[in-house]
Amino acid sequence: MGLKEKCFKKSLWVFHLSAGSCNNCDIEILDCLTPKFDIERFGMKLVGSVRHADVLLVTGVVTRKTLSRVKEVYEQAPKPIVVIGIGACACTGGLFRDSYNFAGPLDKVIPVDAYIPGCPPKPESMLAGVMKFLNKK
Repeated sequence: MGLKEKCFKKSLWVFHLSAGSCNNCDIEILDCLTPKFDIERFGMKLVGSVRHADVLLVTGVVTRKTLSRVKEVYEQAPKPIVVIGIGACACTGGLFRDSYNFAGPLDKVIPVDAYIPGCPPKPESMLAGVMKFLNKK
């Protein structure tokens, strides 16, 4: 069992990075914290610093303006860290992929472990995607 597999068997601390989204994915992530979905029952908790995180959730399209910030936040994260791209914008650029300012999909900028597609993905699919990824480990 490798280091990455051992680290993610217990509770996970999650840091959310918005790379410039329209806020729909951000709202759905916050909806995961409500009593209806209660992400904390799985041991997941949003933290305020990437330096304390086990999982990095990235939403939004990576533009030329946010490119350096996304790289910087990833470099500040403790390793190993799981990177999950949330929403169509993080996965492929979504409807912004033909924009002059589009810097590329998230996996061209930083290594991505999982994607949860949708515009925006619902809290149920976010929880299912994260749990499926963690159970695979």
